[in-house]
Amino acid sequence: MDTPVWRRWLKIYIYGGSIILGGVLLFKYTTPTDEKLIASLSPELRLQYEKERKLRQEEQRELMRIVQETAKSNEPIWKTGPIDSPWEKKKGGEVVKNENFFDKIQKTRAEEAQKDELQRIREELDSLRAQSMKKTSDIVNERKSKDWWKIW
Repeated sequence: MDTPVWRRWLKIYIYGGSIILGGVLLFKYTTPTDEKLIASLSPELRLQYEKERKLRQEEQRELMRIVQETAKSNEPIWKTGPIDSPWEKKKGGEVVKNENFFDKIQKTRAEEAQKDELQRIREELDSLRAQSMKKTSDIVNERKSKDWWKIW
Protein backbone atom coordinates (compact mmCIF):
# COMPACT_ATOMS: atom_id res chain seq x y z
CA MET A 1 0.00 0.00 0.00
CA ASP A 2 0.95 3.56 -0.49
CA THR A 3 2.21 5.65 2.36
CA PRO A 4 -0.10 8.35 3.59
CA VAL A 5 0.15 11.73 1.92
CA TRP A 6 1.20 13.51 5.08
CA ARG A 7 4.27 11.25 5.38
CA ARG A 8 5.35 12.08 1.85
CA TRP A 9 4.98 15.78 2.57
CA LEU A 10 6.88 15.35 5.82
CA LYS A 11 9.76 13.68 3.91
CA ILE A 12 9.74 16.51 1.37
CA TYR A 13 9.94 19.15 4.11
CA ILE A 14 12.68 17.26 5.97
CA TYR A 15 14.81 16.75 2.85
CA GLY A 16 14.25 20.29 1.61
CA GLY A 17 14.99 21.77 5.02
CA SER A 18 18.16 19.72 5.40
CA ILE A 19 19.38 20.82 1.95
CA ILE A 20 18.71 24.48 2.74
CA LEU A 21 20.21 24.23 6.23
CA GLY A 22 23.25 22.44 4.83
CA GLY A 23 23.72 25.18 2.24
CA VAL A 24 23.42 27.93 4.84
CA LEU A 25 25.91 26.24 7.18
CA LEU A 26 28.30 25.53 4.31
CA PHE A 27 28.15 29.18 3.25
CA LYS A 28 28.59 30.45 6.80
CA TYR A 29 31.64 28.35 7.64
CA THR A 30 33.45 28.42 4.29
CA THR A 31 33.15 32.11 3.38
CA PRO A 32 36.08 34.16 4.73
CA THR A 33 35.47 37.40 6.58
CA ASP A 34 36.68 40.67 5.12
CA GLU A 35 39.62 40.75 7.55
CA LYS A 36 40.71 37.23 6.60
CA LEU A 37 40.40 38.05 2.92
CA ILE A 38 42.50 41.20 3.25
CA ALA A 39 45.06 39.37 5.38
CA SER A 40 45.42 36.70 2.70
CA LEU A 41 46.34 39.27 0.02
CA SER A 42 49.93 39.79 -1.02
CA PRO A 43 51.67 42.76 0.65
CA GLU A 44 51.55 44.82 -2.56
CA LEU A 45 47.81 44.29 -3.02
CA ARG A 46 47.14 44.94 0.66
CA LEU A 47 49.07 48.22 0.44
CA GLN A 48 47.15 49.22 -2.69
CA TYR A 49 43.87 48.33 -0.95
CA GLU A 50 44.75 50.50 2.03
CA LYS A 51 45.83 53.41 -0.19
CA GLU A 52 42.64 53.34 -2.24
CA ARG A 53 40.33 52.97 0.75
CA LYS A 54 39.97 56.74 1.16
CA LEU A 55 39.11 57.16 -2.51
CA ARG A 56 36.39 54.51 -2.24
CA GLN A 57 35.03 56.20 0.87
CA GLU A 58 34.92 59.55 -0.95
CA GLU A 59 33.06 57.91 -3.83
CA GLN A 60 30.54 56.44 -1.39
CA ARG A 61 30.03 59.81 0.32
CA GLU A 62 29.44 61.50 -3.02
CA LEU A 63 27.00 58.79 -4.06
CA MET A 64 25.11 59.10 -0.76
CA ARG A 65 24.93 62.88 -1.23
CA ILE A 66 23.42 62.38 -4.68
CA VAL A 67 20.95 59.81 -3.36
CA GLN A 68 19.89 62.12 -0.53
CA GLU A 69 19.37 64.99 -2.97
CA THR A 70 17.25 62.72 -5.13
CA ALA A 71 15.26 61.53 -2.10
CA LYS A 72 14.50 65.11 -1.00
CA SER A 73 12.86 65.85 -4.34
CA ASN A 74 9.07 65.67 -4.50
CA GLU A 75 9.24 64.33 -8.03
CA PRO A 76 8.84 60.61 -8.72
CA ILE A 77 12.09 58.71 -9.13
CA TRP A 78 11.65 58.32 -12.88
CA LYS A 79 11.41 62.11 -13.25
CA THR A 80 14.46 62.89 -11.15
CA GLY A 81 16.53 60.78 -13.50
CA PRO A 82 19.14 58.13 -12.95
CA ILE A 83 21.95 58.64 -10.53
CA ASP A 84 24.87 59.68 -12.68
CA SER A 85 28.45 58.97 -11.94
CA PRO A 86 30.03 61.66 -9.76
CA TRP A 87 32.90 61.74 -12.26
CA GLU A 88 30.70 62.78 -15.18
CA LYS A 89 28.18 65.57 -15.77
CA LYS A 90 25.73 65.82 -18.65
CA LYS A 91 25.61 69.10 -20.54
CA GLY A 92 23.37 69.36 -23.56
CA GLY A 93 23.18 65.61 -24.07
CA GLU A 94 26.92 65.05 -24.14
CA VAL A 95 28.91 63.57 -21.30
CA VAL A 96 31.57 65.85 -19.86
CA LYS A 97 34.05 64.64 -17.29
CA ASN A 98 33.71 66.26 -13.89
CA GLU A 99 37.40 66.95 -13.38
CA ASN A 100 36.86 69.24 -10.42
CA PHE A 101 35.75 66.55 -7.96
CA PHE A 102 38.33 64.03 -9.16
CA ASP A 103 41.10 66.63 -9.07
CA LYS A 104 40.13 67.62 -5.53
CA ILE A 105 40.38 64.02 -4.32
CA GLN A 106 43.67 63.46 -6.13
CA LYS A 107 45.08 66.70 -4.74
CA THR A 108 44.08 65.71 -1.21
CA ARG A 109 45.68 62.29 -1.62
CA ALA A 110 48.87 63.83 -3.02
CA GLU A 111 49.08 66.34 -0.16
CA GLU A 112 48.65 63.56 2.42
CA ALA A 113 51.34 61.47 0.74
CA GLN A 114 53.66 64.47 0.62
CA LYS A 115 53.08 65.21 4.32
CA ASP A 116 53.78 61.60 5.22
CA GLU A 117 56.96 61.62 3.16
CA LEU A 118 58.13 64.88 4.76
CA GLN A 119 57.45 63.50 8.23
CA ARG A 120 59.44 60.36 7.41
CA ILE A 121 62.34 62.44 6.07
CA ARG A 122 62.31 64.66 9.19
CA GLU A 123 62.43 61.62 11.46
CA GLU A 124 65.26 60.12 9.44
CA LEU A 125 67.16 63.41 9.53
CA ASP A 126 66.70 63.67 13.30
CA SER A 127 68.02 60.15 13.78
CA LEU A 128 71.04 60.91 11.56
CA ARG A 129 71.74 64.09 13.54
CA ALA A 130 71.54 62.16 16.80
CA GLN A 131 73.94 59.52 15.47
CA SER A 132 76.33 62.20 14.23
CA MET A 133 76.27 64.02 17.57
CA LYS A 134 76.91 60.75 19.41
CA LYS A 135 79.87 59.85 17.18
CA THR A 136 81.28 63.36 17.51
CA SER A 137 81.02 63.28 21.30
CA ASP A 138 82.62 59.81 21.35
CA ILE A 139 85.56 61.06 19.27
CA VAL A 140 85.97 64.16 21.45
CA ASN A 141 85.83 62.11 24.66
CA GLU A 142 88.33 59.61 23.25
CA ARG A 143 90.77 62.37 22.36
CA LYS A 144 90.37 64.01 25.77
CA SER A 145 91.24 60.79 27.51
CA LYS A 146 94.48 60.42 25.52
CA ASP A 147 97.42 62.63 26.20
CA TRP A 148 98.62 64.60 23.24
CA TRP A 149 102.27 63.67 23.69
CA LYS A 150 101.71 59.91 23.64
CA ILE A 151 102.07 58.26 20.27
CA TRP A 152 100.25 55.04 21.05
